[in-house]
Amino acid sequence: MNHLKTFALLAVMTALFMGIGYLIGGAMGMVIALAVAAGMNLFSYWNADKIVLKMYRAQPVDETHPNAVVRAYVADVKQMATDAGLPLPAITIIPNDQPNAFATGRNPQNAAVAATTGLLDMLTRDEIRGVMAHELAHVKNRDTLTMTVTATVAGAIAMLANFALFFGGGDDRERPGGLIGTIALMLLAPMAAGLVQMAISRAREYEADRVGAEIANDPQALASALQKIEAYARGAVNVPAERNPATAHMFIINPLNGKGADNLFSTHPATGNRVRALMELGAKMGMNRRPTTAPVTPVPVAGSARTSVPATPPTSTTPRGPWG
Repeated sequence: MNHLKTFALLAVMTALFMGIGYLIGGAMGMVIALAVAAGMNLFSYWNADKIVLKMYRAQPVDETHPNAVVRAYVADVKQMATDAGLPLPAITIIPNDQPNAFATGRNPQNAAVAATTGLLDMLTRDEIRGVMAHELAHVKNRDTLTMTVTATVAGAIAMLANFALFFGGGDDRERPGGLIGTIALMLLAPMAAGLVQMAISRAREYEADRVGAEIANDPQALASALQKIEAYARGAVNVPAERNPATAHMFIINPLNGKGADNLFSTHPATGNRVRALMELGAKMGMNRRPTTAPVTPVPVAGSARTSVPATPPTSTTPRGPWG
């Protein structure tokens, strides 16, 4: 099913590319856009994960890292990957104060997981395990190819749509709608690409929550982590994500800092719904219900010597559980 989704996604993205190419350069522009899209799809399949990791300045880490928190993070990811029957992914950290995480890679044999330094700084060890189990679930479900290719191609469509206005050549007799049609496509093409992302994103997140909770054997830890990430993400700007919004769907929680975004255009399910589903799963697994996490006041994520990248001075005294 995931391979079918990927094929359908690439087909829609390619059609958008061709439509923009037609408005820019007529029939020849459409042919050129088709060739470019084909090359980009092939390039994305092999290299999009590397592009995304480089975009976010992800740094590989292992058990020799001088920071005890990072070493524990590495050990937990390795243990859970083994328990889930997965090849060991590349394990990285991202120098970013916003707590968040994502997985990438074209298949489980070439996967990578990434956690921000903000995530390691603000969550307890059990909560971080829950988050990374969610990301391993994406790897196990083979969602990462769809997520990564979507991010690359959708970003390219947004750029090409902007070019359509400034380089909208071609004979007006060949281009339906002329300048008006070009402007309309410039506005609608990125929206259409975003809707394609959203069409598969929400169901994928629910499934990764479920499978991740089973991998970590602790749905309630993931539920608690989602609540904390949602609150703190609103108080810490993720600059690379703001510059590349096409990658937002890859993260466990929407990294974009916009206030009051319309739910219709959200790439993620409502956090409250995800928490409710996880608590119900915990009840089915026979776990005693933990106290509901109190709402967290959004504040800039505190920096700490525990992470490997210098951050802003501490502004929060939120308890950090067993990690200090």
